[in-house]
Amino acid sequence: MPTNEPTADDVVQTASDAAEGYVFSQYKQSAVRDLDVTVTFEDGVLEVDVYLNVPEDDAEADPEQVADDAALAARQAVDELFEE
Repeated sequence: MPTNEPTADDVVQTASDAAEGYVFSQYKQSAVRDLDVTVTFEDGVLEVDVYLNVPEDDAEADPEQVADDAALAARQAVDELFEE
């Protein structure tokens, strides 16, 4: 087990950055009306919630699927952080 485990702040920032990065890889920033990424990491438990509001006429992809995939990207980024 590594002695220099990531801090909770590192985990939250990594997850948040990954989720936002995924959303903006799927949509132009100008197409996103609202994006809220909530990340908590307590007692080794990661929770990621992504709220995405994209007008239907600007929807290049299904917003619900993109939000779900963004949360998965956040979890994967945190997994990789712990593997380093």
